[in-house]
Amino acid sequence: MDYSKLNGLIPAVVQDAESGEVLMVGFMNEAALAETRRSGFATFFSRTRQELWTKGATSGNRLAVKRLLVDCDDDTLLVQVTRLGDGVTCHTGQRSCFFRDLPLTERIVAANQRRERKRAVGGRGGGAPRQTRK
Repeated sequence: MDYSKLNGLIPAVVQDAESGEVLMVGFMNEAALAETRRSGFATFFSRTRQELWTKGATSGNRLAVKRLLVDCDDDTLLVQVTRLGDGVTCHTGQRSCFFRDLPLTERIVAANQRRERKRAVGGRGGGAPRQTRK
């Protein structure tokens, strides 16, 4: 793993292994990854407390690691997990840390609408769909 880009840390995207839902993003240093691999439970490095912490150690909502995937740049992990306890991952009591919508800008909404209109008419700017050869 390449820990050099973020001062000794790598992002760890945590995903429910069964549903595919993204649950949280944490950071790992070498010691956190080693502990995760040793224990089988997702362990992170707290940037504020400057220490390791195992998700759910106090709440019981632990994350049992099923698979670790490394990205193409060797600097980010996808941690596929099974949720233990009551299934809550976020400290706010939510199932996932990703539960708040951030509205898109008008520019992005308009671009999405243009793409949808284009797709509805065959994807060629309103022309007839392309004929396929037999």
